[in-house]
Amino acid sequence: MSTMWQGCLPYTDYFEMRSSGGHDYGVWVTTPPNYDPAAAQAPVVYVLDGNWTVGMTAPLIVTQLDPMQSIRPYVQVSVGYAGEEAEHWESLRNRDLVPPGEPIAKEYVDAVEMGIETGTMTREQADVYLAELGDSRGDMFLNFLTDDLHPRIERDYGTAPSGHGLFGYSYGGLFSLYAWLTKSTFFESIGAGSPGIINGDSQVFALLRAMGDTLPAAKLHVTFNDREILGDLAVYQNLAKNAATFLHRIPSRSGSVTSALMHETHVTGLQASFLSYLRTCRAQ
Repeated sequence: MSTMWQGCLPYTDYFEMRSSGGHDYGVWVTTPPNYDPAAAQAPVVYVLDGNWTVGMTAPLIVTQLDPMQSIRPYVQVSVGYAGEEAEHWESLRNRDLVPPGEPIAKEYVDAVEMGIETGTMTREQADVYLAELGDSRGDMFLNFLTDDLHPRIERDYGTAPSGHGLFGYSYGGLFSLYAWLTKSTFFESIGAGSPGIINGDSQVFALLRAMGDTLPAAKLHVTFNDREILGDLAVYQNLAKNAATFLHRIPSRSGSVTSALMHETHVTGLQASFLSYLRTCRAQ
């Protein structure tokens, strides 16, 4: 375990890795308590936006010991950015978590402009933020997870050959839907928390139409936040409305596609959404 995390995140290792596409990532690997890779092979749950999410999701590995509702064993792999790039994770995620060709909604540009007016973002930061959206490469990042990173995790941590999961929130949730629609055979279950479908012409709608009546094999769990739906910010209203529309357009949901409403804002809903995914898709 890296000394920079010693005492902060129990059972967690940290390393940095370059993708075949030339991008650098920080990776946190959290194993179950008393995990012995030589004796017990557990599947992997990949969690996106590691710079933000690891502190709120990795400690929940102890749910595997909960006597009231135990969760099937898993190794959590949180993926974010390393070094100086860690300071710019909010912009870099736009490149990695958004499907290629995703249109930029006017409401999103307006929200960025509001950030400049309120002083939470400079004009230079806003320009970089939007530029990354204009060259989104969610396809390359998905390949990094499955083709570059996973073989290393499998080798170093003795993980199971199948049963893997993926969880993303906000734009990470949009990426989760994209992964469900394009490469779901790798994952057994996928959690999409408040997926960032801000534009009604999102690529996920086109991919869903192209799929026809055949659903992906992976389980999908989508969460919403009531404060997004009932609040007065157009960007979050659109997000919730378009996520609901996505669910309604799935031809035959049955038990493989589930959803839940969280009593949170967009910012505070992360941990509740992750717990909902664990309880719905990974319970014993």
